[in-house]
Amino acid sequence: MEASGDGESEPGLLAEGATEIVPFKGVEIRKVFHESEWWFSIVDVVSALTGTTNASRMWSDIKRHMVEKEGFSELYDEIVLLKMLSADGKLRPTDAANPETLFRIIQSIRSPRAEPFKRWLARVGYERIKEVQDPEIAIKRAVMEFQLQGRTQEWIEQRVRSILVGKELTSEWKKRGVDESHEFALLTHILSTRTFGIGVSEHKQVKRLERSHNLRNHMTDLELLFTMLGEKSTKEIAQTMDAQGYGENKEAARAGGDIAGTARRSLERETGRRVVSDSNFLPKRQKGEIT
Repeated sequence: MEASGDGESEPGLLAEGATEIVPFKGVEIRKVFHESEWWFSIVDVVSALTGTTNASRMWSDIKRHMVEKEGFSELYDEIVLLKMLSADGKLRPTDAANPETLFRIIQSIRSPRAEPFKRWLARVGYERIKEVQDPEIAIKRAVMEFQLQGRTQEWIEQRVRSILVGKELTSEWKKRGVDESHEFALLTHILSTRTFGIGVSEHKQVKRLERSHNLRNHMTDLELLFTMLGEKSTKEIAQTMDAQGYGENKEAARAGGDIAGTARRSLERETGRRVVSDSNFLPKRQKGEIT
């Protein structure tokens, strides 16, 4: 079985491990994209709602109270340790919770600042639900973000097409019995290797990206074009052979990736230039910081 490398299982807008910082009432709340939803740093939320200078200690007291006094025995099962950037600039495991669990935790925090946070958290969850139900909303938001980042209209149009093509393929995989949680990443790795000669992780290294970055948001027009060719070919082949399960869809991914890879190599021979580029859209101040 092929190694999954750093495969992006969902060719959408956010990569597993993507991070953001959201200001709330003067406190920066860290969040990480994990398993298709945002997970929030619990100590940051505690700090925002209480104003304490020792949020870690208070969170420990809250956990103990919830389990021992409130009978919330499943609390520890709902909390995930995710790496987030700490004050010393290093990524450290941090207690994180999704919006549903955060709502429950907030019930145990007596603070007048809790109600505004609940409304804000509910809005975050609602916007995510709307995007799942209507992907066009997520695409419109992405277009606006790309425009604010100064991307060209041509690149944005290509990126949007690549999102649609990628979602068509993942939808096809779902219908054909491919396991979304693990096998999507394996098939994506196969497609990348056959198309570009390197996996997703190596491609990110060429572009000096971190693991949390979404590779496709940093691809050139040509890289996006060949990615789409591999994915579109894979979908057509899977449908033609009526591929079922991971094994048969793996063969379709190999064949589809080979079509894109052959086209890439032909172009490289004609132009004398590699398609895989080290260019990215990172802010200039970060480029020297990433290795």
